[in-house]
Amino acid sequence: MSAAPILQVEDIAVTYSQLIPALRGVSLTVPSGAIVALLGGNGAGKTTTLKAVSNLIRAERGELTSGRIAYRGNAITDADPWTLAERGLVQVLEGRRCFAHLSVDENLRLGAFVRRPDRADLEADLDRIYGIFPRLKERRKTLAGYTSGGEQQMVAIGRALMARPSLVLLDEPSMGLAPQVVEEIFETVAALNRDDGVSFLLAEQNAAIALRYAQSGYVLEGGRVVAHGNADALLELDALRDAYLGSGKPATRSTRRGSRHAAP
Repeated sequence: MSAAPILQVEDIAVTYSQLIPALRGVSLTVPSGAIVALLGGNGAGKTTTLKAVSNLIRAERGELTSGRIAYRGNAITDADPWTLAERGLVQVLEGRRCFAHLSVDENLRLGAFVRRPDRADLEADLDRIYGIFPRLKERRKTLAGYTSGGEQQMVAIGRALMARPSLVLLDEPSMGLAPQVVEEIFETVAALNRDDGVSFLLAEQNAAIALRYAQSGYVLEGGRVVAHGNADALLELDALRDAYLGSGKPATRSTRRGSRHAAP
């Protein structure tokens, strides 16, 4: 894993409708070739953080009011989402967003649009996705709206991979899925990271599985980072339990002790 970060988020604040504060001084780093977990309960700010990075918050009347976001060392605060996708930064939205009236195959092909590949490259990329998700190959002509929740999540991830990303922002990949499917999704993430060097920043409520696959993580509570560190130590952290159980106790702690995984 390279020490150079692929993503740096520095002290960002986000407000919705010019009134509602959503993030307050959030900072995080994703090293190149890493899986980093973004943890917290409902309303903690995980989705807002991802959308601030991908600049999708503007579509929801959100505004980055302070701070800096850099991708591969270059500021992207004002970059359009489609420009970021062209540069290899893509987001898989929460809720398995598919075009329900299009087939699985058509959904996947749309993911390659930003690259404008020729026919040979497009077919090669489709074959690659069907190799990663064999179940989708069996359902390639089926309308996405008629596939299972797990298959729709595979479609959403596969469509993002068609853009040949370097960094994937993955929002709540386990939501509403059976445990066996969740394991399959996370194993795929791990394989993409290991074999292809794709970096991931994944927002997830299921801290146990997220930290099993991530090297490091950040815990959000009330729009702030309340803890960060390597995956092993975070599982033992009171701040992580507080963020999920709502103890109300202030928790600001970083841990870097005794693990082979270094926190960014």
